[in-house]
Amino acid sequence: MTEEKSYKKWLALAAMSLGVFMALLDVTVVNVALPTMAIDFKTTFNNLQWVLNAYTIVFAVMLLIVSKLGDMFGRKKIFIASMFVFVIASAINGMASSLLVLDIGRGVQAIGGSGLMSLAMALVASNFEGRERGTALGILGSVIGLSTASGPLVGGWLVEAFGWPSIFYINVPVGIVAVIMTWINVKETPSYGKGQSIDFLGMLLSAAALFSAVYGLIQKETNVHWAWTDMRIAGWLIAGFVLAVIFVLVELKVKTPMMNLKMFKSINFVGAVIVAFTLGAGVYAINAYLTGLMQNYMGYTAFQTGLRQLVISIWSLVLGPVTGILGNKYSKKWMMSGALLLGGIGFLLLANAMTTKLEFIDLVPAMILMGITNAIVNPMLNTAGLEGVAPQEMGMAAGLLNVFRQFGVSFGVVMLGLTQTNHYEKYLNAHLDSVKMPEAAATGLHKALVEAGPFSGHAVAFSDRLANAPFAHAFQQVVLNAYDKGMAAVGVTAAITVFIGAVGAAVFMRERKHD
Repeated sequence: MTEEKSYKKWLALAAMSLGVFMALLDVTVVNVALPTMAIDFKTTFNNLQWVLNAYTIVFAVMLLIVSKLGDMFGRKKIFIASMFVFVIASAINGMASSLLVLDIGRGVQAIGGSGLMSLAMALVASNFEGRERGTALGILGSVIGLSTASGPLVGGWLVEAFGWPSIFYINVPVGIVAVIMTWINVKETPSYGKGQSIDFLGMLLSAAALFSAVYGLIQKETNVHWAWTDMRIAGWLIAGFVLAVIFVLVELKVKTPMMNLKMFKSINFVGAVIVAFTLGAGVYAINAYLTGLMQNYMGYTAFQTGLRQLVISIWSLVLGPVTGILGNKYSKKWMMSGALLLGGIGFLLLANAMTTKLEFIDLVPAMILMGITNAIVNPMLNTAGLEGVAPQEMGMAAGLLNVFRQFGVSFGVVMLGLTQTNHYEKYLNAHLDSVKMPEAAATGLHKALVEAGPFSGHAVAFSDRLANAPFAHAFQQVVLNAYDKGMAAVGVTAAITVFIGAVGAAVFMRERKHD
């Protein structure tokens, strides 16, 4: 009987892992499908941004709400409900006949995705105990890392083989299998909120605060030349801060609050939050820039890019289970701190590799260190962050770690983007005059390069219109060097970010006695 139960536990873990894999894969998988979507919907890339943004915003907004509902009414019930929402929305997205339907569908899909993400961690924590919990959370952490990193590979293959709707349709059979496995194998958690009133005001305020903050960052990301003081950006960020303050004040007064703020009295949990944020802002956020480098500047297809990014993601598969076991034997805080330092060294190696003679082999050492960092930190973060958390609050604690990780990604993408753009434009301004070409051409091309930004500057420089111009080669070298300077700055900024995370882990996280 015991063996049967043990067997069911690991099947339960497989079900949770499938849910998480789908939810996070859909954060990144759509990127590679945008070019074909643009053709099918006869629209521009700018108009397609909400296919990405709708998922990102709703995902972040709903994480805490769904976590709380799981704590109150049973995590298994809410997880299965989330899976149904995710699968139905995926099917609708695949059939979408207009961009509006797809945007709305992506928002609904994110509601389900947020439930899968936040509740999976809490369900694993409540279905396993002792050393097994560390191992199971380690495996789940490796799945989180793998799903985020493998988006370009999976998406690239599906789009090339079957068209863009396939990235949504694939979720339907996988989701049905995951629902059945969850129903049979996952042990339900108690309904801790039985008889309690739901803190609707807390839920509304948390959703509004997160929406405002993430939307403000997205506005800055898509309009890099707008000043931070521009009310189209500052207004949203200030609103997010004010709403967060009001949320805290309300939660301190409410009898049954949505969030027990006493969790933040735990220095260990604060350390876990810092690590989650810096992991998102450094390790995850840079993926978008690596993808741009490989596709736009190195000439790889989406699938070829995804294949090469396995150098990063494969480590999650290799080290994930091992990390869980090592975390039971050795110091989690020092392993995480050390891994983040390794990641920082990896980013510095990336910065150093950025020259016009760059080849893929030059990126490999940096990518290996980035992969090892993710493979060690992510699984251990889940385990260490939930240590000492009361059973009835595990869902909320897991939700908070995911919120800070997701907010870190949004913040990191903006920060890295601004860094890249500033260094790219600075180099152009300083060196474009050295190219001997007509003044009118210089003015027009400079404007085109700035408008295109670092990601698309290559397309301007190597366009057919310029191919036969006498100044083409010199002009192209300036653009390539400008991009390299921008990417090198991105590497240094990401390094500083994870170094801060390493210090945060070392200072704030606490040692736990091992069995």
